[in-house]
Amino acid sequence: MTKIITFLTMFLFLWTGNIYSQDNQLTAKEKKEGWVLLFNGKNLDGWTSVGKDTPPAFGWVVEDGILNVRKQGDKRGGDIITRDQYSDFDLKVDFRITKGANSGIKYFFTKYEKGGWLGLEYQILDDENHPDAKLGRDGNRLEGGLYDMLPTSPKQVNPIGEWNQARIVAKGTKVTHYLNGKKILSFDRSSEQYKKAWQLSKYKNSKPMFGDVKEGHILLQDHGDEVSFRNVKIKVLK
Repeated sequence: MTKIITFLTMFLFLWTGNIYSQDNQLTAKEKKEGWVLLFNGKNLDGWTSVGKDTPPAFGWVVEDGILNVRKQGDKRGGDIITRDQYSDFDLKVDFRITKGANSGIKYFFTKYEKGGWLGLEYQILDDENHPDAKLGRDGNRLEGGLYDMLPTSPKQVNPIGEWNQARIVAKGTKVTHYLNGKKILSFDRSSEQYKKAWQLSKYKNSKPMFGDVKEGHILLQDHGDEVSFRNVKIKVLK
């Protein structure tokens, strides 16, 4: 019996270890399909700060293959952005939040003629405990939505402390948000629905129209709360 238990313990260790080892790695199939890792599981290579050539000196920590942004009193490291810019893409990001946390994944992030640095935002939020969930219009600041612009359809969110997967697919002017494999929002940046949402949003004075850009950086947001990321990968669409 002791030998059996020992064998099962070793098997379980190897099995779970093998699962963990797949984080921040690409399978042979993904490589063939053109996927590229944006986070290598070790450091912030490939990332910078907004308007700078280097990532933040504090606030972002990599531990056990997980990228963590943490509270540090009144000090924040600030957002991080990819060195490269993207237009048509399929982006996947695993994220995990703490109670009451607020964060986001921005894309088409670039400097506007009027409005400063801006990007469309896939909202990451504790809908139950963060006050921002009650602001905006018709739920357009809830998790998975296009922040302050468009809300999602009904969605399934894993509990606080567990991992969720965001996916953003952008092709031409059309964008789709997914959460945990389910489509929760689709919109066209050239549509009248989108233009109306822009005019009612906090971005209404941007120039050009908010989101009316061909390419931009991918951004992971430091909103002052503890949030974790892993398996950040992108595929350029042709």
